[in-house]
Amino acid sequence: MPISARNLWLLAGELAAEHGVLAREYARRAYAELEAEGESRRAHFWLALSVLVDDIIAHRGAAEDVPTIH
Repeated sequence: MPISARNLWLLAGELAAEHGVLAREYARRAYAELEAEGESRRAHFWLALSVLVDDIIAHRGAAEDVPTIH
């Protein structure tokens, strides 16, 4: 099921707020595990999420921002 860039951003924000820097590690671990299992589509979701969590942690985006994902 597709997820909008805004909803992905909000999810990343919630993960970062709840888990801090560990959110990035959780997302990267999920990516690596799913990729190893051959679940590329699900893995790429977690990769994108990890990038957004990293941006939020580094204060490269505000919660009200809506990113454009290409």
